[in-house]
Amino acid sequence: MYGIINLLEAPKPGLFVLSPASEYIMPKTATGKKILIVEDERPVARALELKLHFCGFETKVASDGEEALKLATAEDFDLILLDLILPKMNGFEFLETLKKKGKHPPVIVTSNLGQEEDEKKARELGAKGYFVKSNTPLSELVQHVQEVVK
Repeated sequence: MYGIINLLEAPKPGLFVLSPASEYIMPKTATGKKILIVEDERPVARALELKLHFCGFETKVASDGEEALKLATAEDFDLILLDLILPKMNGFEFLETLKKKGKHPPVIVTSNLGQEEDEKKARELGAKGYFVKSNTPLSELVQHVQEVVK
């Protein structure tokens, strides 16, 4: 039996890989950790949300920078997964504004911007990790999340 479609680990863009459903039947025990997913591509956000829930994390999703900033300042998150290219406020502006507001949760950037200067700028603004979505399997990203929030 096959279940959840894993969009981020497909062998080629546009292909969908079905994973055995047994892998997804029982989620792990709740970690008590809360993650904000800031991603405007709904299928990517949903894949992250499903995988993180399966690993025991509580999640909230924001689809633009302004919504993300409201959530990040109103609530305490153990980690933020941040895309850089967003409507209303880009990821760099989000990081700058969050810092000015005195909020310093760990941030992992997930973007399709693969230039060294983009990664350097994100890290200068406080990002603890930087992953190019098209080059990173979802499982690798989740493993890094687990290491950061230990």
